[in-house]
Amino acid sequence: MILVHLLAVMSPGPDFVLVSQNSLLHSRKIGIYTSVGLALGILVHVAYSLIGIGLIISKSILLFSVLKFACAGYLIYIGIKAILAKKSSTEKADGKKMAHLSGFAAVKTGFLTNVLNPKVTLFFFALFTQVIDPHTPKTIQLIYGLEMSLMTFLWFGLIAIVLSHRIIKDRFVSIQHYLEKFFGGILIALGIKVALSTAK
Repeated sequence: MILVHLLAVMSPGPDFVLVSQNSLLHSRKIGIYTSVGLALGILVHVAYSLIGIGLIISKSILLFSVLKFACAGYLIYIGIKAILAKKSSTEKADGKKMAHLSGFAAVKTGFLTNVLNPKVTLFFFALFTQVIDPHTPKTIQLIYGLEMSLMTFLWFGLIAIVLSHRIIKDRFVSIQHYLEKFFGGILIALGIKVALSTAK
């Protein structure tokens, strides 16, 4: 089960794009804060999967659609913000952009991006109903959930550390503003993909 979740975490998606963007365009700290938000989002999915709300969402077209469009709207929103962003007045003389995103904002963005993703909802519902033995004590299932949250943080934290390394960031200094628009375009595309997705 842990391996299944690890493979899911490592697959490209909104979470990866968001951590990459915040690590490259802001700082290592902001990238790690974003990873914390993603990990906290995992705990929400674990909580409602244990309670059984995941079953309700997966069986209700209305609830799934509400979650789907909320996620799509949020991804498109932060994507548009990135595309419309002007060059920061806080840029240093050498062209390096100083971080202007707060730690709380990074955690919140990571949290909302993960929690509102309907595909993650369906993934956890399938995981807790088909992979985990229904007779497994809730305490053990909770431990599984905590492990998945920690794994999510460690993986994306590693991504943040790698992408925020000076050698890598220095290669993107001259195109940071265009890189921000690039990530914005990807987030918008992902938002549209989510909006067009189905529960199947």
